[in-house]
Amino acid sequence: MSENIYVGVDLGGTAIKVGICNQEGQLLLTHEGPTETEKGTQVVIDNIEKYVREIVEKSPYEWDQLVGVGAGVAGFTNVVEGIIVLAPNIGFRDVPIRSLLEERIGKPVKIDNDANVAALGEAWSGAGRGIDNCVCYTLGTGVGGGIILNGKIYQGFSGMAGEIGHISVVPDLEAIQCGCGKKGCVETVSSATGIIRMAKDAVERGDRTVLSNVETINAKAVFDAAKAGDEVALRIVNRAAFYLGKSMSAVAAVLNPEVFIVGGGVSYAGDILFNEVREVFAKFTPEPLQRGVSILPAQLGNNAGIVGAAGLHLRS
Repeated sequence: MSENIYVGVDLGGTAIKVGICNQEGQLLLTHEGPTETEKGTQVVIDNIEKYVREIVEKSPYEWDQLVGVGAGVAGFTNVVEGIIVLAPNIGFRDVPIRSLLEERIGKPVKIDNDANVAALGEAWSGAGRGIDNCVCYTLGTGVGGGIILNGKIYQGFSGMAGEIGHISVVPDLEAIQCGCGKKGCVETVSSATGIIRMAKDAVERGDRTVLSNVETINAKAVFDAAKAGDEVALRIVNRAAFYLGKSMSAVAAVLNPEVFIVGGGVSYAGDILFNEVREVFAKFTPEPLQRGVSILPAQLGNNAGIVGAAGLHLRS
């Protein structure tokens, strides 16, 4: 085999996932091992190197075919200098990961935050394949985001671009404080955390809902109840979708992407969420700005970060 390969690293607090991609963005092989954050920074770096070498060794490819390694991490990154500024779940602060890994591996290394690499993965070989301009939402505990412009990650002047979960869309009288310290962020209503909070509030108010009989309320329980016709659950889902669609309208007015890609656990709700988001987007977005724009579910699931990290050498 003579083709070039790229290794992506998804650096998490519990596990390090690595994968080999070809230059078309096809994920060929994956491998995983413990992060072992409790043993300190040096051990984590050792483990990254070990897992990268192991996956290439057990693949049909030679080490010389490896062009570079990319790493995505949940935290603040200095992409230009290759430094993880702060990643609390890994225990990294001001770690020059690029230079450390390049010295150990002997290959070029690039880094970025997890939301950006997930967006790049979807743009490269997922729901946005073949699309040069797209915006990705990740609906999980919070609302993460990534912006792909002209086929590349848009970083902003300080690397903070794509914090779309903190677009303020909820009116003051309805707004609650977000974890960022401000009020009215889309994250407070469209994330799994926001949906659970609204459901618990409804139960505590005594609203008539099947959710009152659910021992542990999670986002899936709310969506299941909504699909079964529960009016309270439907109201919660519609509110989450309303502000998600409204935030997309604001993004469209600034960036004019061709595709919005929605991933994360909440996106598995399916049509009951997406249909409402599309209707709201159409309602608030001027016709020329919504013409030809699609709102699609993500395709790569948990592998988006690996694929996007590998793609940093081709698409950033």
